[in-house]
Amino acid sequence: METFESRYGKIAWHVSGAGDPLVLIHGTPFSSFVWRRIAPVLARHFTVYQWDLFGYGRSDKGSDLAPTLDKQNEILTELLAHWQLERPRVLAHDFGGCTALRGWVVSGLRYRQLMLIDPVALSPWGSPFVQHVRQHEAAFAGMPAYMHKALLQAYIASSLSGQIAEDDWEGYLRPWLGERNQQGFYRQIAVMDQRYTDEIREGLAGVDCPVRLLWGDEDEWIPPEKGQQLSRILPYCQFRQVPYAGHLMQEDAPEVIVAEALDFFRA
Repeated sequence: METFESRYGKIAWHVSGAGDPLVLIHGTPFSSFVWRRIAPVLARHFTVYQWDLFGYGRSDKGSDLAPTLDKQNEILTELLAHWQLERPRVLAHDFGGCTALRGWVVSGLRYRQLMLIDPVALSPWGSPFVQHVRQHEAAFAGMPAYMHKALLQAYIASSLSGQIAEDDWEGYLRPWLGERNQQGFYRQIAVMDQRYTDEIREGLAGVDCPVRLLWGDEDEWIPPEKGQQLSRILPYCQFRQVPYAGHLMQEDAPEVIVAEALDFFRA
């Protein structure tokens, strides 16, 4: 991984492949680890750029600045300038979807094509667990490490329709283990705020690039009805509901993401 010094802190990023640029943006509470099965296939056809959102993965978690959603689209703008990319293709999941959409509406970014997977885009959003943590951040951040690890694993498991292979759990858990990382995990939940989606709601109708929207039909974090609603707002949107997939489609149906991405981006 390489690093970029953004205005808010160090950002970890990686590039692979050859061809037209394709930017991958993960969601919460994940990292670019979620693309490990998908990026290598796409890199046969595109130059694939991946990065860990501010406050996530291997990017800076130690800053006094909270990793709010408004900072993520600002960092995306900085990264695209650093990579010298104009109108790239973008594939984004969850908070990554909000980051890409805020990039368009707030930061004036433009994409050649945009593929979204279960994005955070329309309120209300946020599970009962998220709401509870927001009210009691300090209590959660100070839990014994073994309790935090068990809760974290259960929380991530709730994003799935199926299961994560035992050998893959480390990649999901490691960024949030240890005292500082544990505090970072609950901090990023505590600063979640629907105003960051509400303020771009009217601007979504102006996202006039081709969009393909994938939604897991067993998503328990954000129901498919939100995807159907979003598809009616985005003017050039193709909606695909994916069977047997939860919110973390990268684990439940990575082959569907690859097939849809190749079909969409190579068209």
